[in-house]
Amino acid sequence: MSTGLIEIRRAKPADAKAIAAVHDAAWRTAYRGLIPGIELERMVERRGPRWWDAAIRRGSRLSVLLVGDDLAGYVNYGGNRAKSLPYGGEIYEIYLQPLYQGLGFGQRLFSAARRDLSLARLEGMVVWALAENENAVGFYRALGGQPVASSTEQFGSKTLDKIAFAWQR
Repeated sequence: MSTGLIEIRRAKPADAKAIAAVHDAAWRTAYRGLIPGIELERMVERRGPRWWDAAIRRGSRLSVLLVGDDLAGYVNYGGNRAKSLPYGGEIYEIYLQPLYQGLGFGQRLFSAARRDLSLARLEGMVVWALAENENAVGFYRALGGQPVASSTEQFGSKTLDKIAFAWQR
């Protein structure tokens, strides 16, 4: 692992393959045992390099974390999709390669997204996490997130609880 330079920047189309690799590894690590195997495989396979390339080209707010020459993680964010919640912004997903988890890089990505949302005048922010994903729930609590809503999501025949964490300005 090269740590000579740590940079967060907007994603470019050339990043699509590396983002897909982060997504694949992070999802398999985070959700194995929570999301039924076949559903997890389908979800991972849908998000290959072509999917990420299209997201970048259509202007999705997508930032990447580079550690040396490695694309170590990404954050995807924008306007809050849950209109019943009074927050302007939302982090849709934030993931790191497992090798880079627990080192403070997730907090850097989170802060960069929050700053960008604020600059876009999207004040306050929400993020959803599966309640059984203890790492994610702990991460958002450690960053000061307050639980503000709950919901469920269906994965094949399994229903999982979700928690929305929120931050004011």
